Amino acid sequence: MIFASDNWAAIHPKIADNVSRHSIGYAPAYGNSDLDKSVEATFAEIFECEVSVYFVATGTAANSLSIAATNKPGGITFCHSAAHVAEDECGAVEYLTGGSRLHLIPGKYGKMELPALEKAIAKNPAAFVHGGQPMALTITQATEAGTIHSLDEIAAISAIAKKNELPLHMDGVRFANALVTLGVTPAEMTWKRGVDILSFGATKNGCWCAEAIVIFNKNLDTQMPFLRKRGAQLFSKSRFISAQFEAYFKDDLWLDTARHSNAMATNLAGIIEKSASARLAWQPQANEVFAILKTKTCETLRELGAVFYDWHAPTDGSATVNIDETMVRFVTSFATTTDEIITFSKVLD
Repeated sequence: MIFASDNWAAIHPKIADNVSRHSIGYAPAYGNSDLDKSVEATFAEIFECEVSVYFVATGTAANSLSIAATNKPGGITFCHSAAHVAEDECGAVEYLTGGSRLHLIPGKYGKMELPALEKAIAKNPAAFVHGGQPMALTITQATEAGTIHSLDEIAAISAIAKKNELPLHMDGVRFANALVTLGVTPAEMTWKRGVDILSFGATKNGCWCAEAIVIFNKNLDTQMPFLRKRGAQLFSKSRFISAQFEAYFKDDLWLDTARHSNAMATNLAGIIEKSASARLAWQPQANEVFAILKTKTCETLRELGAVFYDWHAPTDGSATVNIDETMVRFVTSFATTTDEIITFSKVLD
């Protein structure tokens, strides 16, 4: 019963096989192989437009370099207060931008409150040298709360970005999970709703080490080759990242793995809803389930082999955690089995 993180899952067998298949012989380095170029063309097909694609190793690298592409002296990027770039990336954005800063916007369920966002931007006019320059907005899809921005919500944030002449970045670490929940195309969830640059995540959804920066707005593309190189993310043997993406996209494997992990999360949430010693903090929309359990129940589950993380209780009123309770996070993956869910249902109460 491993529900700690989708990062704990192994590489999908089809992806592992494809890496092995490409592990012999010679190929041009630094993204110049036929395989690299073929995968870049696949990205263009998936997004239904011409895109620039830069492979990197981690989501932190993808996010930080994407935001660095928008950099200005004294720059300010606006994000949700619990965004991964703010909470879990060790100041990588600030470091790789040479000292820009993040302005945190409150909001329930991992989504920025739009009036608060507009107010924050207005408080930092570009012409006011003492305050610094707004330079970007970033949103997470799916969010850090396991919820999903609807197309209308993305469009509303994009409208604010465009009004203020700010590029919009999407942290798509669980991009596929959000996509299959909404039942839309990658184009509809990104550039057709005003997203300028995307961190496209695949590692959590079956790959070993495969993330990509996908640029829709060519104005943000001029410095990315240098930013990636300086950020130590230009791989010499990039064909092994491309090999992962090739298998990931083949026959829609990436969508199948996302549907499976989402379905496992839905099943897990259903079990929690029926429990007398646990309840959902809110309804999951992707593959993360946030729940509130009796602290004693948490201890019992762990003794019986369940692996999951305690989570910080929200302060925005989205959920109430009593003194004898603990908020936790369960994450499912392509490797989660029905047997694990059944076992969990038997040991929960």
